Amino acid sequence: MDYSKASAWYLGLSSLGSKPGLEAISALLKHIDSPERRFRSIHVTGTNGKGSTSAYIAGILGAAGYSVGLFTSPHLSTWRESIVVDGEKIMQADASALMTRMRSECEAIAAKPGLRHPTQFETLAAAAFQYFADRRVDFAVVEVGMGGRLDATNVIRPEVAVITNVSLEHTAWLGDTILKITREKSGIIKPGCSVITATTNDEVYDLLRERSREEGATITRVGIDVTYSAVNSGVDGQTFHVKGALTTHQLATRLLGEHQATNGATAVAVAEALIKRGFKISQSAIVEGIRDTNWPGRLEIVQRDPLVLLDGAKDAEAARALSRSLKNIPRRRLITVIAISGDKDIPAMVGEIAGAADHVIATKHRVIIRAADPHLIAAEATKMGKTAEVQPDVASAVRRALEIAGSSDAVLVAGSVFLVGEAREIWYPPEP
Repeated sequence: MDYSKASAWYLGLSSLGSKPGLEAISALLKHIDSPERRFRSIHVTGTNGKGSTSAYIAGILGAAGYSVGLFTSPHLSTWRESIVVDGEKIMQADASALMTRMRSECEAIAAKPGLRHPTQFETLAAAAFQYFADRRVDFAVVEVGMGGRLDATNVIRPEVAVITNVSLEHTAWLGDTILKITREKSGIIKPGCSVITATTNDEVYDLLRERSREEGATITRVGIDVTYSAVNSGVDGQTFHVKGALTTHQLATRLLGEHQATNGATAVAVAEALIKRGFKISQSAIVEGIRDTNWPGRLEIVQRDPLVLLDGAKDAEAARALSRSLKNIPRRRLITVIAISGDKDIPAMVGEIAGAADHVIATKHRVIIRAADPHLIAAEATKMGKTAEVQPDVASAVRRALEIAGSSDAVLVAGSVFLVGEAREIWYPPEP
């Protein structure tokens, strides 16, 4: 298949939905000679922060001289963003060849008695593992799609398992309490690995510590065993200190948001765990890796006059982190464009995202079957005493925000990764 056909086939797999479980992915990987066994890995789960934490870890390992694969989801503009080696997403020619092979392999699996066709995410994970093996990466940093125990990525045997934090999410799949969700996420803990968590919830930590003990794994808690403190913050980035188990690190990141100090400290804890396991990572590699990490769509500045920021803020917890970070963004007024997926806690998310806004523009992203009614979003903002209006689509909403904003104002586009991916195309034209 050429790239357009290969991509269309892959995107069409979304109709299969989500089917947690390891049987199909295991069969598929076995059918292609188990590529996931041909590289070392770091496995990352958590409710929030796992994407940027994964990017920091990959940055540190790359700066240390290792070849590094990075698997993350969802993407912003093209699914090829999910499969990255040494900072470069997979090229169209490689992606076409890979998905052509995956189609053949998936059809072979589906033809076997008792097995089903792999889902879109299972296919993407298998493709990523095959690509990493083909490129002979030293490490792969693998972000969990949902949960942990039954996630398609949970076929790897990581050197380090990372659980950034745990709050209520995907309750229909993972459970309706924090501890039920924690048990699912703790499924990535494997015998003898190192475990890193940044949870601030003592009950969550106690469960993770017990699971680590059962698996003969060591656990490090960021905020207790590894501590950090902010130094300064501005629109060009921030600096912070991390006191690790081995040494103290003075770090700078271009990523905005006070939560990035937590994510950076978590990545440092991972690096130190790898050092303890015999891998060579210098302090300068840690500094360089954190400094040079770029993670689009997370408090990303795409324009300066007026200032325009994009942030996925995919759930209430992420929206709270965004709200805290806005205090460091200088502006006279804040015009906020909001679109939210319908399965989210709309009142809570609007409450956080619109809290600092002077004017709200509600819209809907183009994934129509997921998008919440923008009139509901505007109504929630109005209840808060905000002026609000509705625009029919993201392009219109952003255009309206720029019309309203003066040079000393700021525009925030937030509430969904789908929204951010669509809005970002205004400044960065999409690739296929």
